[in-house]
Amino acid sequence: MNNEAASPQSPIVDASRIDEIARNVFVIPDNRIPLVPNVGIVAGDHSVLVVDAGLGLANGEAVFDAAKRIAGDRRIILTVTHFHPEHGFGAQAFKGKAKILYNRMQKDDLDSKGAAYMDMFLGFGDAVKATLKDTEIVAPDQTYEGPRHTLDLGGITVELLTFGLAHTGGDQVVWLPEQEVLFTGDLAESNIFPIFPWFPPKDADVDARNWADVLKTLADMGPKIVVPGHGDVGDVEIIKGVRDYMVDLEARVRSRQNEGKDIDAIISELRPQLLGEHPTWTGTEWIDYAVRYYVSTQA
Repeated sequence: MNNEAASPQSPIVDASRIDEIARNVFVIPDNRIPLVPNVGIVAGDHSVLVVDAGLGLANGEAVFDAAKRIAGDRRIILTVTHFHPEHGFGAQAFKGKAKILYNRMQKDDLDSKGAAYMDMFLGFGDAVKATLKDTEIVAPDQTYEGPRHTLDLGGITVELLTFGLAHTGGDQVVWLPEQEVLFTGDLAESNIFPIFPWFPPKDADVDARNWADVLKTLADMGPKIVVPGHGDVGDVEIIKGVRDYMVDLEARVRSRQNEGKDIDAIISELRPQLLGEHPTWTGTEWIDYAVRYYVSTQA
């Protein structure tokens, strides 16, 4: 979720551009458009996996059509990195034409929060509202339990890995061990301030400590190619940079809390510092959410 304060730009997946980032591994890039995810397509000998479906029915149809052009007669499987609308609300276009596979916590998040997030996104302005026209939330065809689910696409092994509550309850990364390619979802973004969906009391399911631990685990896996949830494809430095930012920000917030400063004072002090340190990063609204999270969750 990178709403850039509900940007008026239409969050449309441009499936006319598909980059092959490794053999038979493709990305439809987000073109740095808010509320557009990086979409993955992994083509095996008998099955093709799609990673994230975009926001709304029309985007889902564009993603499905792109996957179908690559897949031909091969089976298509859709999975998502987490339940947030710009990643998963295009799933409707896959229903009945592909297998939709989530982890259990993703389904639980979707069941308990999906409708509220639909309402939230409908309030993001006319462009987003139009993108969600005729969109319905659909359930997965299959869920899996546990921290790991392995898919054999035919010549390509894919590992779906979950680590518990972090950015959301059901965060899932998609790991291709032979290709050393990792799709992180919103656990990591490129040149975007980390997205803290800290919206109490409606949604306070964020665990930044575990999130930082997960990022260390992901970095230690040694991916050569990292596809973030949003932003440019890169390498493991994307993951390390996000973790460094989060660990440092928590330390700064705790220090100022110990000095007796309130939340508004901390934001007023830290925001310009962070903007100066990361002048090319977008999603600046997430600075405030992150600070409020850390202040509200003082150990």
